[in-house]
Amino acid sequence: MRATGKLRAIFGPANRSSLVHDMTEENRRLLAQRQAESQQWETITRPDGSTYVVPRNPEDKSLR
Repeated sequence: MRATGKLRAIFGPANRSSLVHDMTEENRRLLAQRQAESQQWETITRPDGSTYVVPRNPEDKSLR
């Protein structure tokens, strides 16, 4: 088995699809939804370097 065959046995087949294609309308809607969901949260970093995620709503202090 050649080296590329051994790598494919470990990592699986290579992805042959192009990354430079236009987004479909469904993908645009999904991206907008995911971006809106991610903006609802904020990451807090503690002094020891650990992080946790809390709601961005300033009135909601339940998880802080």
